[in-house]
Amino acid sequence: MESVTAAVTHEPQPTGGRPGGPLIVTEDEALLDDLLRLCAAAGATPEVHHGVPEQRGGWEAAPLVLVGDDAAHRVRGAARRRGVVLVGRDQDDSGVWKRAVEIGADHVLMLPDGEQWLVDRIADVAEGVGRPALTVGVIGGRGGAGASTLACALAVTSAREGLRTLLVDADPLGGGLDVLLGGESAEGLRWPAFAASRGRVGGGALEESLPELHSLRVLSWDRGDRIAVPPQAVRAVLAAARRRGGTVVVDLPRRFDDGVAEILSQLDLAILVVPAELRAVAAAGRMASAVGMLVRDLRVVVRGPYEPGLDDEEVARLLGLPHAGEMPVESALLRPQGRRNPPGSAERGPLARFCKEFWERALTQEGAT
Repeated sequence: MESVTAAVTHEPQPTGGRPGGPLIVTEDEALLDDLLRLCAAAGATPEVHHGVPEQRGGWEAAPLVLVGDDAAHRVRGAARRRGVVLVGRDQDDSGVWKRAVEIGADHVLMLPDGEQWLVDRIADVAEGVGRPALTVGVIGGRGGAGASTLACALAVTSAREGLRTLLVDADPLGGGLDVLLGGESAEGLRWPAFAASRGRVGGGALEESLPELHSLRVLSWDRGDRIAVPPQAVRAVLAAARRRGGTVVVDLPRRFDDGVAEILSQLDLAILVVPAELRAVAAAGRMASAVGMLVRDLRVVVRGPYEPGLDDEEVARLLGLPHAGEMPVESALLRPQGRRNPPGSAERGPLARFCKEFWERALTQEGAT
């Protein structure tokens, strides 16, 4: 086989949106021991039967069904549903594909090669995973463009609209978005705590471990010496954040490394913030070329004041990017004295209105897709 799993019909989906453990159907004691071990690793408690459960709804309601190859003939007449995986051990048994079709399985999986895939899948249903978060990255066309301000404002606005929201600070040299939000002393983990993360990170555990500021969760940098985490850790953490649903906003640095590449590959869209100056447009063009190699949907937001001969539409035309709007200036954010409220916190302010309109468009487009 070319891979440890292979789709027969379609990707399995959680049925009914009900979180919980999988249903295991097998009489093979060795296989059952392995499946119980994998469920324990995923933090799920399964229900075990030798055939289709007799209780009404037991087969249909389970978020995931793991059928041992030995039990395929005993579930052949069961109602067709999504989320059925046929699990076996014999890589050379060509008849397994016929049995998978007969029971309407979504996947055929062979142990031990497919263990990690199965742990991830079980953990997904245990968490009640649904639609992944709409993930938006914000990056400056040049230094000081206002990308961090816009990222914070988008996150604050999203949370105010009642969406589960995570703000990710991907710039270790930026001073920390928790500072911008007035929460540098808030309890919770920062990026260095996840440096050793590998494989799968629990979405719920991640959310609960992070500081909560202004009704959103924030993953920022501390004031220590570490300025990078391995790309595997970045991949695991962001994937966990996306599984929780809602929105994820990432403040991107203007330098690229393997960790940033991991983030870019998971974005649904990216916003390039460009001041309306010719030099800024030239710098943004180079940034757009780099980001565009990994992000399928890159849009430009223009920030004034405007140099003569430029307006927001002209900047978008010069960059060859879709125009996502003009970022307004909020005078309260320009005051240097004292602790100010975070960007976007003034609900009737121009920046909050801009962000609310952005989310309305983006979420409508995502739903249509």
